[in-house]
Amino acid sequence: MIGIFRNSGGVNMELLTVREVSVKLKVNVNLVYKLIKSVHLTGLKLGSIKVTSYELERFIKEASGKDFSDLDNVKEFTLN
Repeated sequence: MIGIFRNSGGVNMELLTVREVSVKLKVNVNLVYKLIKSVHLTGLKLGSIKVTSYELERFIKEASGKDFSDLDNVKEFTLN
């Protein structure tokens, strides 16, 4: 974890490294970079790429029920 700060709404936010995001999402680091590159997950560059905990939470909420097998064609998740 890089640091904790408070946003304008008084909510604590952390700056997470790509590695920390990959651990939290239980995915490969390369997939996190691909999610950022495809703009599904917003990062910022301060030396290395970081993601705010607020952004990670937003992504998880919006990604729920979605199939990210093809990042160029994200669709609703269904069991076949």
